[in-house]
Amino acid sequence: MSTVGSEILLERLLALHPRLIDLSLDRMWRLLAALEHPQDKCPPIIHIAGTNGKGSTAAMLRAMLEAQGHRVHAYHSPHLTRFHERIILGGEPIAEALLEEVLERVEAANQGRPITFFEVTTAAAFLAFAEHPADYLILEVGLGGRLDATNVVTPKCTAITPISFDHQEFLGDTLLSIAEEKAGIMKPGVPLMLAAQESQVEEFLLAHAARVGAPVKLAKRDFTARPAEQGISFAIGDSVHALPLPALQGRHQIDNAGLALACADYLRVDETAMATGLQTVRWPARLQRLTKGPMVTALAARLPEAALYLDGGHNEAAAHMLAAWAMAQEARPVHIVLAMLTSKAHEAYLAALQAGISDRPASIYAVPIDGNENALPPAELAAAAQKIGLSAAAYDNPAAALAAIDDPNALIIIAGSLYLAGDVLRHHG
Repeated sequence: MSTVGSEILLERLLALHPRLIDLSLDRMWRLLAALEHPQDKCPPIIHIAGTNGKGSTAAMLRAMLEAQGHRVHAYHSPHLTRFHERIILGGEPIAEALLEEVLERVEAANQGRPITFFEVTTAAAFLAFAEHPADYLILEVGLGGRLDATNVVTPKCTAITPISFDHQEFLGDTLLSIAEEKAGIMKPGVPLMLAAQESQVEEFLLAHAARVGAPVKLAKRDFTARPAEQGISFAIGDSVHALPLPALQGRHQIDNAGLALACADYLRVDETAMATGLQTVRWPARLQRLTKGPMVTALAARLPEAALYLDGGHNEAAAHMLAAWAMAQEARPVHIVLAMLTSKAHEAYLAALQAGISDRPASIYAVPIDGNENALPPAELAAAAQKIGLSAAAYDNPAAALAAIDDPNALIIIAGSLYLAGDVLRHHG
């Protein structure tokens, strides 16, 4: 058994990253061939792409399948607190010893050639999935779709969540160029469950599906998920299901639930398992109420009525969703502890926040991301917020930002980056 440790192996593999990233599947196909194509030996795959909601949709679908009695693997990125969270085997993060084993096998097969971190770790995940039996594998796209390292499979079905602006440096700076990349996961004869999109994006995706020969079930046309008196009403075909609200917070999660339910319906999940999955789903850092840890304890000692949430949304669409959720809560002043990467469109995020919470007192507390050199300097983030009329200041860390809040009825949201969310859960949760 290896004694190197997964952290050292991951660092070694990261050092193989090409100096220039050319989005291509050539390196992935080469490595998978050397490993005897583990991607072809995996359980039936549900492949999920999109901009916002991939993780939440995957988590809800997994919870429903597990409630039906199925054993389910899943692949996510990025992780929050440990790399092991990316590779879920039968409901649990991959064990350290197994992670070391598959990483060493992939490293040996790669023979020191340039390869991206995501490619090499995705290959390791395929090895683990292929060699451990399960009924399904829920495979979440890392970036885009067409040239993503996960797009080497023939899935049982695919799903595309709402498409918005993100990763423009790789996917293009128009919604249609981004949609074209996401559409790359469509396969001939493989059913696609499609979330409602902006009209031009929806038109494009439907036309692309027709060209590829992928049958489509489209939200608001072929299936609907709507708020009902005591939960949600999900309709598909001739069936209507009265279901509970998802355990995940936010109106947008009803839309994500609809997409997960469409997949579940195709996979013959019954209504009882659908309901159980919606009630039991857990997906950290998506409007997650923080209820324990030193940060919560310190806040409760000063402001016992304050509410503290954690959200990893980091683009304009996520800011709209966050603002809509905040406005739907009881009338509390909104305090947002915010960090963002330099690669993210922070001005668009801030503008969406400002537009969404303009009727409520709101303040921004800009913070760094511990140990992340790609984080936007807090002073720069605070200045951008002030420039559009938001009350904002910079702080050295999230704990200092929380200590500066002196509002007994505060609604506090730590937001803007999954890296910040991971740091909070790792050190303060």
